[in-house]
Amino acid sequence: MLDHPHATPEAPTLDERALATALAQRHFIGGRFVPPVAGASFAVINPATGQEIARAAEGDAADVDVAVQNAAAAQKSWARMPARKRGALVAQCAGLIRAHVEELARLIALETGKALRTESRVEANTVADVLEFFGGLGSELKGESVPFAPDVLSVTVREPLGVVGAIIPWNVPLLLMALKIAPALVAGNTVVVKSAEEAPLTVLRICELMNRILPPGCFNMLSGYGPECGAPLVAHKLVRKVTFTGSVEVGRIVARAAADKLIPVTLELGGKSPMLVFADCDFEKTVTGAVTSMRFTRQGQSCTAASRIYVERPIFARFVEALAARVDAMVMGDPLDEATDIGTIISPEQFAKVAAFIAEGKATAGASGRACSRLPAEAGLKKGLFIQPHIFTGLPNSSRLVQQEIFGPVTCVFPFDDAEAVLAEANDSEYGLAASLWTNNLKQGLSLAHRLEAGLVQINQNLVVQANLSYGGVKSSGLGKEASLEAMLEHFTHKKTIMVNYA
Repeated sequence: MLDHPHATPEAPTLDERALATALAQRHFIGGRFVPPVAGASFAVINPATGQEIARAAEGDAADVDVAVQNAAAAQKSWARMPARKRGALVAQCAGLIRAHVEELARLIALETGKALRTESRVEANTVADVLEFFGGLGSELKGESVPFAPDVLSVTVREPLGVVGAIIPWNVPLLLMALKIAPALVAGNTVVVKSAEEAPLTVLRICELMNRILPPGCFNMLSGYGPECGAPLVAHKLVRKVTFTGSVEVGRIVARAAADKLIPVTLELGGKSPMLVFADCDFEKTVTGAVTSMRFTRQGQSCTAASRIYVERPIFARFVEALAARVDAMVMGDPLDEATDIGTIISPEQFAKVAAFIAEGKATAGASGRACSRLPAEAGLKKGLFIQPHIFTGLPNSSRLVQQEIFGPVTCVFPFDDAEAVLAEANDSEYGLAASLWTNNLKQGLSLAHRLEAGLVQINQNLVVQANLSYGGVKSSGLGKEASLEAMLEHFTHKKTIMVNYA
């Protein structure tokens, strides 16, 4: 039963600031809100105004140990529960999340600066969809009968791994958390999540809501910084699986720590996704697709953002102008305003990084950077981390803007003449998460799709991650898959062989 020593609204609320205050300075462990062991906290800042909205619990190794011990204590009985019943409980959580979608959307807009209409409400709804999808997969945790000998029964069974440590980022924290916790829980594991320090509040509210349905200790939530909270979670002796989404640099650290323990790890580490546009494409659909593919409404803060767009030369100039006009018409403003298309960058550090990339691009000989949309004029938003989307042309392939993940509203557009040459350019990247092709010549499109070095390739669309479609990259974009039945079976269970000699 959920314990409420800390006052949070039982019913959905549209007062996102009051909800943020109610969630302040607490982890969620063992079915209840608990303060951090050391009593430390850090500020959560609204990036649209620069104002503090709450203080979050700053966890350390002591908090990690409490959370993991609670998860380990709960795991055995959770694993003994029939898989379909576990799935039914997770699916029941989806219904509760749907009832709270609007409050979750407003809270995530407040702490991340993502526009309510175009991003935050969509993400909150997607959480429920992911929980419903995996909730229905409990009956798929099947084994096999293996032919061995006439008088030996040989079967395999799927068993959970134990306690899963999940570390999530700030760009789409609700969705990426759901993609980790849902398959882990249905498979019979218990979970300890370490939230991103920039966005700890909405995921904490989701954890509280789900704990109204799940047994205590199955789903636990910590907030804090990577070295002090994330690293002890990965290193804890009772954590038997780690799933991480974040930067390549931190992903390598996580992988090394997991390797020292010889435990499995799933890594989703970002991308530099190419978009290949051919002259025979449906032009208007493709321009619209470019706006969506670049995730401009998320300020380009997306691993799958189409930050390298290659356009066949006959339509190159027309395409650049049309794309710029579309982005120019988008409204930048208060994330909680229904009229806003584009919100803010997440933090001052990320803002400085994106601004430095833009300045470097503009200083590159022969390059042109076009700023689109307009900064908001409201006095209350003057300190907000708003940055205009930029479309660059004329950059060399060796430019940092072309080779490195910017994680901001910056895309580079290039003309091409030859399909094979542009394929080589598209593959000339350390990343391999996603790619898209836009053409009405499906024979050519499929041929190139098979040879693009990416884990997810789409033709004439570039959707965000969808439940039931395997998602994960190659090269420096990571290890393992998410969002699918395969992800649950291969990454959150192990296969045991049982043999019975009845001769």
